Amino acid sequence: MLRLIATVLIALGALQAVQAAEPGCETQANDKHLSGAARNSFMTKCERTSAANTQCSAQADDKKLHGAARTSFVKKCVKTAQGSK
Repeated sequence: MLRLIATVLIALGALQAVQAAEPGCETQANDKHLSGAARNSFMTKCERTSAANTQCSAQADDKKLHGAARTSFVKKCVKTAQGSK
């Protein structure tokens, strides 16, 4: 149980660091001057990718992956979570 709590806290810390490093989906959509259906599509994909990336990063932390192995794992995990092949 303690390990689970620690993992969640680490994931939340990583999420905050990522959010500070890269602009949010809303900001990106504004920068691209998207509106209507294009904006809705972009926002859905962006939010899904962000959520998947957070979950996959937490899984990589659990597996203690680093470097190229972590990058490869997270990339494959995000594609799988999005339903891509």
